[in-house]
Amino acid sequence: MSRALLTQVSVLARRAVIRTLRQPGMVLPALIFPMVLLAVNAGGLTSATELPGFPTETYLDFAFAFPLVQSAIFGASLAGTEFARDIENGFLNRLTLTPLRPVALLAGLLSGVVALTVLQYTVFLAVGLAIGVDIKSGILGVPVLFLLGVLTSLGFACLGTILALRTGSGEAVQSFFPLFFVLIFFSSVTLPRPLLGGGWFQAVATVNPVSYLVEGLRSLVITGWDPHALALGFGFALAFLAVGLAVAARSMRRRMEA
Repeated sequence: MSRALLTQVSVLARRAVIRTLRQPGMVLPALIFPMVLLAVNAGGLTSATELPGFPTETYLDFAFAFPLVQSAIFGASLAGTEFARDIENGFLNRLTLTPLRPVALLAGLLSGVVALTVLQYTVFLAVGLAIGVDIKSGILGVPVLFLLGVLTSLGFACLGTILALRTGSGEAVQSFFPLFFVLIFFSSVTLPRPLLGGGWFQAVATVNPVSYLVEGLRSLVITGWDPHALALGFGFALAFLAVGLAVAARSMRRRMEA
């Protein structure tokens, strides 16, 4: 990486991180809403632990993956909305008059998502431990949990960026927010896939990549070290991120050349 590119990335990354952390209207819901849903799910579905073959004794441990993967939705919304704002106020047009490389703009933008994800995971982990969540992978599993979470959030953030580049509208990006929730709820987020009944819901959850992201994160909490679940989780996260980066970079070049 050239020195000029490094400078561009660092300047834009600093801008993205500061802009993200200075928006309580974005940060606070990203911290509070997932924990509220965790409390609702853990309280309302605790009887699921009585099902034969359920992998944990407490539903709280099982459900703790929900806010972790839900944080990716806020990453997608943040990246898409902020970038759409830059398009709408002409900031991107002004950048086209400079020698800025599109990859630097994309890397800088995603830095804000990384900052938000690390903040979310720190808060979620602190609250989870305080209310009794048992991380079976121990202290060594925490950085792995953070790494998989960041990769997942970046993949979703690329999707939000692509929507912003294609529509150029923050409102249009926000309109896709419920669809991201659908991806999560039609996964194995509430029950293990073998206990979904063998019908259409289980089939959808099996082909839904989000299931494997959830199960990778969950394995570190309820199992410890599950090579199969972690391999699938990291594999899907990296594949999702690679495709998202490629499409986002292509869309950004087209937008900046237009």
